[in-house]
Amino acid sequence: METTHQNIPLTYKLGGEVEINRLGYGGMQLTGPGVWGDAPNRDLAVRLLHSAVESGTSFFDTADAYGPYTNEVLYHDALHNYYDQIVIATKGGLQRSGPGQWHVNGTPEYIASTIEESLKRLQVKQITLWQLHRVDPRVPIEETLAPVAEALKSGKVKYVGLSEVDVKTIERARKIVPVVSVQNLYNLSERSWESVLDYTIEQNLAFIPWYPLASGPEKMQQTINSIAEKHEATTAQIALAWLLKRASNILLIPGTRSLAHLQENMAAVQIRLTDEEFELLSTSF
Repeated sequence: METTHQNIPLTYKLGGEVEINRLGYGGMQLTGPGVWGDAPNRDLAVRLLHSAVESGTSFFDTADAYGPYTNEVLYHDALHNYYDQIVIATKGGLQRSGPGQWHVNGTPEYIASTIEESLKRLQVKQITLWQLHRVDPRVPIEETLAPVAEALKSGKVKYVGLSEVDVKTIERARKIVPVVSVQNLYNLSERSWESVLDYTIEQNLAFIPWYPLASGPEKMQQTINSIAEKHEATTAQIALAWLLKRASNILLIPGTRSLAHLQENMAAVQIRLTDEEFELLSTSF
């Protein structure tokens, strides 16, 4: 496990070019139950997104499948005045049939259409980071990514990322398109993608853990609670601080429907875990 223990950088250059704050925001919770339908309180959702920008967030993650479609529209409506200050990353490759229902579709025709529709909903000429939401096992990834390569060539997409992929799949995809980021499940509780994280560190790719707020299994609770108490922090803040210290290429996208919780998440960047605390959390897993 490779780690960085020096002063923790709070920004990251996506694709080696676009500087963003490492603590971003994920929009999935700004939908109805089962990630279906628009945000139940849209005015609050808009205020929350405004507050995120005002608090320093410059990286916002969404997907066409959130809602579906409503989340991208919400992002435009709330954030279009900030487009010159922020990066919006979206995803495509999952279809929805109802609350909690997700279906992979990696056919090139569908992928091409998702890019076009996301451009329209976000009302942008270029998607800064487009991510393949899931790899379709029924479709060769070369075929899935062919329209993405075209979108890169035409300027409709600036950067490409992948989600829930192993190293072999990343390397296969990189033969078709340049890959700048990987978004996999990773947190204090779930570290099965450790080898992928280490690969992204070696290859200078961003790693975007989804579900970053998990504060570890039951056996870790005494350790994390004592560290949180010492820092006068919540366990969720410690979970985020651990990820920020784990590697400088990690970009965090915790989501919330609460303005208070948003501020709590943002304050996690002020927590500096000692090397001893970091190791305790890393080895208590």
